[in-house]
Amino acid sequence: MIYSENEILQYIEENDVKFVKLTFCDLKGRLKNISVLSSELAVTFERGVSITAKKIAGFEAAGGKDLFLFPDAQTMTVLPWRPQQGRVIRMFCYIRYEDGTPFEGDGRYFLKKAMKTAISAGYCFRFGTSCEFTLFHKDDKGLPTKTPHDYAGYCDVAPDDKGENIRRDVCLTLEQMGIHPISSRHESGCGQHEIDFNASSALKAADTFLSFKSAVKSVAETHDVHASFMPKPLRNDCGNGMHISFNVFPDNDILEETKQGGNELLKYAASGIMKHIREFTLFTNSTVNSYARLGEFTAPRDIIWSDEEGSQLIRMNHDSDNACVELRAADCVCNPYLVLGLMIYSALEGIAAQLPLPEKNTGSERLPSTLEEAVSCAEGSEFVKKYVPENILKVLLDYSSEEWREYSSAYDKGAFEDKQYFYSL
Repeated sequence: MIYSENEILQYIEENDVKFVKLTFCDLKGRLKNISVLSSELAVTFERGVSITAKKIAGFEAAGGKDLFLFPDAQTMTVLPWRPQQGRVIRMFCYIRYEDGTPFEGDGRYFLKKAMKTAISAGYCFRFGTSCEFTLFHKDDKGLPTKTPHDYAGYCDVAPDDKGENIRRDVCLTLEQMGIHPISSRHESGCGQHEIDFNASSALKAADTFLSFKSAVKSVAETHDVHASFMPKPLRNDCGNGMHISFNVFPDNDILEETKQGGNELLKYAASGIMKHIREFTLFTNSTVNSYARLGEFTAPRDIIWSDEEGSQLIRMNHDSDNACVELRAADCVCNPYLVLGLMIYSALEGIAAQLPLPEKNTGSERLPSTLEEAVSCAEGSEFVKKYVPENILKVLLDYSSEEWREYSSAYDKGAFEDKQYFYSL
């Protein structure tokens, strides 16, 4: 249900809501929040809440200016894992300067701009996600270990699948938040699971993805296990990816898309993404550890497409009545707003140029093999520079370059990755 600001204020009075979490995403894609008393929400809607930008990853791009969180009333949801007495609600926020100007590093603003660009061009995009994570045991002190929660395989059942009840609780929790997963299963890796979501608008898909990650982490804690979205937590097992599916329709008549050459649009869109994917792999795969996953256990490396299961970058059956494009490279530690926005822009460029698809399962280019190479590709990309604000791109490139330098100089690289990613992602 979508609420107005006045309806939320009324809901608070009638439902014993005591705290409001104002949630946002840093440039690296990590959730952040500030809690305010519900009695302060009316003022918050009007004036926002200030944050110390320099303490948020990437927000130093604001150049020392004050930043303010403004809650988006349409994203209000109750947090089911919080107490029912003295309830807690959550809203995603837009981030603005003191004069009301949007902050360039606000991912939701970046994605909304991309969506408006698509609509102006006459197109509407719908996105769905399939997200993987791995569960691990904790030790006697409650600290995460590298021992998987189980050793089951793809679509196995209990008792081999020991995460069945956890997945169930995650799905039920999401339903209470107004989010409806379509399926869940044990994946191929030890302790690995996947939950899939239906297509929706780009902004809702990104919000849903972050809500899903938060729910998984919170529910796992109640079961005394550690949930990790680290792309490659176990060197000799499957990594955790996020498959992003999308479709594109002529905006004038979504229901008649098959009569308007919808499948041709999909092919052009897929071609646009394949053309530019190397340039924005830094955004889909944002950590050193991300590149340990690519090229192994069917995770893609080659920039090719196919309509069959395999290790291709793009899976697409464009002749089907239910045709869609599935990008298989991204992982769950990305900033979803930036990724979906760049996917929209690259797809639009493919459509505008009517780029032809290459032959199935053919192509000479590969995704970057390291974070260092991904930084180089983004740094030299006119496409990325066209859409990502200069101050934001500079901060992201600096962060990633420093991360690569720290990794390269680390004596124990495995320990470096665990410290950086395993316990927090």
